[in-house]
Order: sequence, then structure tokens, then C-alpha cells
Amino acid sequence: MAGKTGKKRGGRKPKPKTRTKTPPSSSSPTSVLPPPPTETKAADVLTGDVLRNVLRRLSLVDLLRAALACHYWRRVASRCLPRAPPLLGYFHHPLEASLPPPFKQKHQPLHDAVFVPLGSSSPLSPLDFAPGASRYKLYDSHQGLLLLEPTAALPGGILPRFLVLDPATRRRALLPPPPRCTVPDDRLWRRSRVYIGSALLSRAHPSKLCFEVVCFAIDDGRPRAWVASVDDGRCRWRALPRAVDVEVDFELRCLERRCVHAAGKLYWHLCNSGRVLVLDPSTLRFSYMLAPAALSDRFSKYRVGEMPEDGQLCIATVEDQMMQLWVRRETRWSDNGWHLEREMNLSKVYDAVPGLPRDRRARMASIMLTDMDAGRTGKLFIQMLGCGRYSFDLKTCKLERLAMEDGKEYGDPIFAYSLAWPPAFLAEA
Repeated sequence: MAGKTGKKRGGRKPKPKTRTKTPPSSSSPTSVLPPPPTETKAADVLTGDVLRNVLRRLSLVDLLRAALACHYWRRVASRCLPRAPPLLGYFHHPLEASLPPPFKQKHQPLHDAVFVPLGSSSPLSPLDFAPGASRYKLYDSHQGLLLLEPTAALPGGILPRFLVLDPATRRRALLPPPPRCTVPDDRLWRRSRVYIGSALLSRAHPSKLCFEVVCFAIDDGRPRAWVASVDDGRCRWRALPRAVDVEVDFELRCLERRCVHAAGKLYWHLCNSGRVLVLDPSTLRFSYMLAPAALSDRFSKYRVGEMPEDGQLCIATVEDQMMQLWVRRETRWSDNGWHLEREMNLSKVYDAVPGLPRDRRARMASIMLTDMDAGRTGKLFIQMLGCGRYSFDLKTCKLERLAMEDGKEYGDPIFAYSLAWPPAFLAEA
């Protein structure tokens, strides 16, 4: 019986069917997709000197914005910051137009302080965040803070309270007056005490309300200072001993109440005097500094300030239509430690001011140097009675009228305002 036949084992396997590739046509889509693009970070492309060169070309506002991009950009931006704090604008109390001599200047009401920014991109706002600021007057501006004192007169021997504002963060601190217990036998000293003024001494942190304020009075012919240390709302006063080696042998009404910050020290001008009262913040010691004898012998009005290039201590005057700029420098021909750096006749510059008297004596009575710009712009603030307030640029030798849109003049003093420098988020980078 024949068996059934089946498939043979070990036979050839059938050949697989091959597919012929057709060349892609121009109209048909490609079969192979391109690789997806790889994401590159800005820190991988702009590295080292390239990123620094880019950031250095930005304005200060754009530089601070770029620093918020990432941690790497923040570190690089912290190395591109200018050393000097940037000037944002000026605070002052506006005044009505002054009368020309020989008319007696009328008493003017105190207008609220206003801020005049340098550009439209300034981040500051008016002092509307401090409702009681209208009852205070500006006395100092330093390291992003403003110091104000009450406008109401106080009895003799009484020290005022102080209002400190931070316009950048819109915070404020109201400091009580120094307690009487800080000075032993304070009741005896208050009989002869005459309060002079106050100033911002230092700031511990650029973004916190941690600062020091100093105020001083004359106790029995010697200056005495009180220092307030403020740490986020907590205020602690301490009184310093009288400066027995500094004798006050002049009329106290000749001592200006506001100070000038220059070259790391505080200066109070004396009217018709060849000396300036100085306070060293590092030692809290008072002393006198002599002005050039060429100025003090003529009872010239001068102002202490800083050179715009390097911040060196200097003195400026515009007496007798002659601008003189003295720099603190010990040379062979120095005058009380001062060197005459520059001298310029301003008679032709004054001729361009409309309404200014042509007579030499009348012109001298109308012109008064009120300050050097604390913003280190190289400008002098000059008051011309009956003609307004002007700024004189030492670089361009040009006068510029300082007037408000409503016709009011810039008040005196004009406080330059700068941010606390460097900013906190860049200082920690």
C-alpha cells in the first residue's frame, strides 16, 4: 500500500520579494526627514568677552533688565556695572520767581518736594507714598535715601524727629527724636543747646531700610552728635561726647543747616568764613578745614564738591564774574592744601542772560553760587536774582535755565538722587 507523499524536508526556501526603489520626484515629498534642530542656549553662544562687550554697550536700564535673564547673565552684568552710582534725577522744593535787587525778597511758602528725572525711563515716582511728607522738608539725599525734617519750628534745645524715605522701594521710616537719657545731665545741657542739622551717614544694605542718621547741636560752644542706627524699623540712638577740641567761635546763624557729601566726608559751610566744619563718618570726629586763603581773604562765597572725573575734593566759586576751581592737592605752590585747577572769566557768559544787570556792582549783587552738582556732572548751580536759577557746565561752558513747566524755579538746595549701588540682586552675584 502506497504511502502518502508529503513535502520534502530540506528543500530550498522561497526567495523574498524584492522591492525596487523609485527615485523621488520633485513633486513627491522626501522619504527621509531632516533631523530636528537642536536648541542652543544664549549662554552657549554669547560666552566670555563676547557677552561682556554686548552688555557694556547697553544703557543702564537695559543692562539691569538683561541681568534678570538668567544666573549667568547676572554674573556677567555685575562686572559691567559702573563704579559710580547712576544719577536718576533731582529732588527739590520749587520756588516762585525771585525779584531783582534792590527789591527785598518776599517770604515764599514751602511747596511739596518734586522729582525731576533725567529721562522718561526713570523708575521713580513722586513722594505720594508718604502722606505726611508735605509737613517735612528735604535736608539730605544719600545712597538712595532721602532725609526730611519737620517744617514746624521747635523750642530751643529740642531735637526733632526725622523722616527717611526710599523712593525706589516706596518704603519709609519715621525716627523719634533722641531720648534725653542718651546724654548724662541732659537738662543742664539743653539750656545752652542749639540744634544745627542732620545728615544720612551710611547704609548697610542696598535694598533694606538699614541705615544710620547723624544729627548734631552746639552744647555750650562745642558740637555734639547723635547717631541713630535703624534696622528694618528698629531705631537705636546713641550720643557722642562733645568735641572739646573744636571751638565754635562764630555766630551760629552763619552755619548752614544742611551738609554736603564729598570725598567720603560731611561738610557744613560757614558764611563769610575761611573754614568749613567737617565730620568724618569713620571716626565721627569734628574738625575744621581751611579754604584757600585767596578766597577767605576776600570773603568769597565758595562751595565744596567733587571733581566729576575721579571724585576728588574740590572748591568752586564764581565771585566777581570769575570762576575758579580749586582741587585738594599738596603741591609746592598750594594754598592751604589747595591747588588752582582752572580759572575762567564769565562776563561774556553772563551777557547772554536776559535781564541781568550790565553794571558790574549790580551784577555781582545778583549772582550767587548755590551749589556744585552732587551727581558729579561737572555743573555749578547759580542763582541770578530776578533772572532765575541756572546750571553752568564746566565742560561745555554753557548756561542752562532751570525752570519748571508751571513757571516756578528750581529750589535751593537741589538734591541729586542716585540708587543704592550696586543693586542688591547684582551685589550678591
